[in-house]
Amino acid sequence: MFVIVVGGGKVGYYLTRELIEAGHEVVLLEKTRARAVQISDEIGSVVLARDGSEGSALAEAGANRADIVAAVTGDDEDNLVICQMAKHHFSVKRTIARVNNPKNELLFRHLGVDEIISPTRMILGAIEQDIPVHELLHLADLGSGDLELIEALLTEESPAIGRTSGELAMPEGCTLFAYIRDGKALQVRPETQFRGGDKVIVIGRRECEDALRGTLIGDEEETAAI
Repeated sequence: MFVIVVGGGKVGYYLTRELIEAGHEVVLLEKTRARAVQISDEIGSVVLARDGSEGSALAEAGANRADIVAAVTGDDEDNLVICQMAKHHFSVKRTIARVNNPKNELLFRHLGVDEIISPTRMILGAIEQDIPVHELLHLADLGSGDLELIEALLTEESPAIGRTSGELAMPEGCTLFAYIRDGKALQVRPETQFRGGDKVIVIGRRECEDALRGTLIGDEEETAAI
């Protein structure tokens, strides 16, 4: 497999090194010449001191035959531009982008980036798993679309308590997948009646989060008043 990595920071460096060790063909684009020379001295002549957000640099790297372009710079705008050029100008089959600001994830998906890696989202998810919060917990992204796996912890104040799944007005684009009660994962049925302490697993679109929060968690101001 031929992979072009754009960005020679720590992420790009270690990604390139691991890909080479796994036997893949790799070209790394790093626009800072001193950094490019340093990496080249350590891992070989697979490094080009070029700005990967420029079409000419991607062409020189061989984007027209690349299987994957991974944009992992520290700049979200550059990463988006790189993936857009790779997809639309060089017909690269798969683009991967690092997204530093989670608020940019929806834009990246909307503009067709195949896979999004959000370090901030991953760390936040790990923290949320150990801290009881009356919010939605992002468990995983599903495929290359904008679907994700979401967990909601139902408190006694939740508007879903005492109601069956069939009675809940779920937002369009969200589906109840399963629920966890007493440490057991159970299938959601139309007659399933939710209790405080249940963890409800939902498959849904990111833009439905506010409506989903209202259905399962409740209005934050009302909950605080209670």
